[in-house]
Amino acid sequence: MPSNRVQADSLAAVHAEVTSCRRCPRLVQWREQTAAAPRASYVGQVYWGRPVPGFGDPDAHLAIVGLAPAAHGANRTGRMFTGDRSGDWLFAALHRAGYASQPTSSDRNDGLRLHDAYITAAVHCAPPANKPDPAERAACAPYLTRELELLTGVRVIVALGQFACQSVAGLYGLRPQPKFGHLAEHELPDGRTLLCSYHPSQQNTFTGVLTEPMFDAVFARARELHRQ
Repeated sequence: MPSNRVQADSLAAVHAEVTSCRRCPRLVQWREQTAAAPRASYVGQVYWGRPVPGFGDPDAHLAIVGLAPAAHGANRTGRMFTGDRSGDWLFAALHRAGYASQPTSSDRNDGLRLHDAYITAAVHCAPPANKPDPAERAACAPYLTRELELLTGVRVIVALGQFACQSVAGLYGLRPQPKFGHLAEHELPDGRTLLCSYHPSQQNTFTGVLTEPMFDAVFARARELHRQ
């Protein structure tokens, strides 16, 4: 992964560029269309309806990479994994592991703080059917590259799901693509560790593909790795 970016770059600059991005016409149309037609339970709420930036501790040892914002989750609230069932699972697990100040995340002004952790995604706009296409992932990849470059303290990157795993592996130019599996570990060229987890999607959590003990094991292992 490139490491010679101009020192003047910053997470604030990345976040500003992300929130104003309109690179992918299909995603722009979908995120704005969804924001204009809220679910019945969210009628009256003003949706964010823009790309969602990463957030968390800039000195973090742990970076968490998801797939993309949910149409009525982060696309509504403006903060990654906030306001949906996947976020309920993620922040509860992070709180149990000592990475989050509280176990719930309802909106971006709810007081949640991350300790030693930073959350972002491979794609920053909500995609139709939660499926970005390859060109959209490629268009968004420079943002993730810059975030990981700027998060100089990061030692462990947790990829939530196969899409995120492939995205991080692609940034690092890993060949062949590393095998995805829950708790699979892959050493990256810069000495960091890519740690894989099943995504805390409703499908995975409702069916028992991902359980709380399995998810807790991911963050326990992440802490072990960055202490080594």
